[in-house]
Amino acid sequence: MYLAEERRALCEIGRRMVETGLVSGASGNISVRRGDHVVVTPGGWMLDRMTPEACPVVDVTGHLVEGDEKPSSETPMHLAIYEVTGASAIVHTHSTYGTVVATTMSELPPIHYNTLLLGGVVKVAEYATYGTPELAANVRAAMEGGKRAALMANHGGVTIGGDLEEAYENAKLLEWLCGVYVRAKSIGEPRILTEEDLLKVVERGLTPVEWPPA
Repeated sequence: MYLAEERRALCEIGRRMVETGLVSGASGNISVRRGDHVVVTPGGWMLDRMTPEACPVVDVTGHLVEGDEKPSSETPMHLAIYEVTGASAIVHTHSTYGTVVATTMSELPPIHYNTLLLGGVVKVAEYATYGTPELAANVRAAMEGGKRAALMANHGGVTIGGDLEEAYENAKLLEWLCGVYVRAKSIGEPRILTEEDLLKVVERGLTPVEWPPA
């Protein structure tokens, strides 16, 4: 089986996404790139019930290389993101707080310095029907400039990483940041960090590896 290790890893991350509530049912999708080939989740499958054999492999133009199942309908979005980033993996979720922010905001402001781990302010890509070239183009634009995450209007969120584990951790971080913002809005107007605040964090060389902070 071609790219067997990557296909197995996709199934493991899929199970963890369901267990942690980042997705439910068959919502969301994942991919990992190796050279000119991309392993992606099969369309319509529950992410915690996937098998390695069911995960199709496509090339960077979207043509099927191996597999009997149809690739996720969001494959064009994944391929568009790979074009503008140095990512090796992508995680797309329909997480609760991420979707709330994506439905009400034009961006997720820097409510916490860990926003820097995602490239700063997280943009909300303009709405377009799922699986369409329009959505792929909108998300691609939102990811430009070194961003490691984007939200998708009335839809969900997407994160990238150097591997599947990192992309998954970034998805968890995005949901945590959105959750903090939504909860803060419920009791008052959140304080937003300024560019100067964030610059001071960068200057200190801090790279938080655990979140939420103690």
